[in-house]
Amino acid sequence: MSAETALASLQERAARVLMNTYRRLPVTFVRGQGCWLVDDGGRQYLDLVGGIAVNVLGHSAPAVRAALEQQSAQLVHVSNLYYSEPQVELAERLVRSAFPARVFFCNSGAEANEAAIKIARKWGQRHRGGAYRIVCAVGAFHGRTLATLAATGRYLDTFAPAVDGFAHVPFDDADAVAAAIDDSVVAVMLEPALGEGGIVPMGDDTLRRIRALCDQRDVLLVLDEVQSGMGRTGRWWAHQHAGVTPDVMTVAKGLGGGIPIGAALAAPRADVLEPGDHGSTFGGTPLAATVAVAVLRTIEERGLLDNAERVGARLRDGLLGLRECGLPVETVRGRGLMLAAVLGDDIAPVVVDAGLEQGVVLNATGPRVIRLVPPLTLSADEADEGVRRLATAMELALQRRGDAA
Repeated sequence: MSAETALASLQERAARVLMNTYRRLPVTFVRGQGCWLVDDGGRQYLDLVGGIAVNVLGHSAPAVRAALEQQSAQLVHVSNLYYSEPQVELAERLVRSAFPARVFFCNSGAEANEAAIKIARKWGQRHRGGAYRIVCAVGAFHGRTLATLAATGRYLDTFAPAVDGFAHVPFDDADAVAAAIDDSVVAVMLEPALGEGGIVPMGDDTLRRIRALCDQRDVLLVLDEVQSGMGRTGRWWAHQHAGVTPDVMTVAKGLGGGIPIGAALAAPRADVLEPGDHGSTFGGTPLAATVAVAVLRTIEERGLLDNAERVGARLRDGLLGLRECGLPVETVRGRGLMLAAVLGDDIAPVVVDAGLEQGVVLNATGPRVIRLVPPLTLSADEADEGVRRLATAMELALQRRGDAA
């Protein structure tokens, strides 16, 4: 059976049994190693998406495989009604990387943000006279549950009525945040860098001003580091560039290196949850926690924070250099290995399709934005190769646009 026939057969099977919730690209990946993926026809692809900022150690990472093998032979799951050593060790490592806090474990970024919203609302009952509204940013993305969709402020019409209690202000605008905080507000919930919104970092000065505002107005600062955390920007957490500390931080994606796990960290000021307030059947299982410990340890031991900063700078320079070749790269946004190539033409989705033909996995977050969130293990040579393949994909996209015209 040819690769094309196999793909068509799989697409037909999927259409019969899978809900139509994704626009899937025409490729079937069957294995991976490091920053490379292999499809069912044996073709290799340089992965500059990393499962959308998930595979921080790359594919088939030895540390992840070893942790899975060792822990699965001992204990995969035990209820959170009991103690688990891997869960405690993971919480200790997270706190050391971030700020004094206690941790709630769950399975995804949306769940972590749900926990943060519940923390904020309970804190508002105790300390703000029942205040419950949360100020969020236009362009943010906090998840797809009903509450996190309301916090996101998009995709709501299909699922109306929206959960009450969220206000939205322009991103990276401390004055707008200040104007939105009144007696009904309990927290400000932001991404230090928009992820799904197109890789748009918040200014360090803006984040420092918002931290000061939250202190002055006695509201919580909640930072969603689901996509920007885990070393992606060259620091463990993106907010550390600004030298601030949130009251609540959420994390997921790269934490498990491909294994589902999420967490919400609450500083002492915001640590209000008690038995019965919240819970998760699968949150922080021995298996997931052991893998996450291995991921954190490996990032530290291999110096991947420095690698993200160094190789990210090389990747940025390479992308900016495409302008000299006449390609439509207007600018590059982001930090470390959380970058976006902003194009001068509405061809980003076409570039993604052409990229597959050139053996490079890319992602478009809009008509003009190519998102690059590869494994933190990306080498300088791989960054150069990625730029070369992206350039060819852009040339093809421009040619096809011209042919269509």
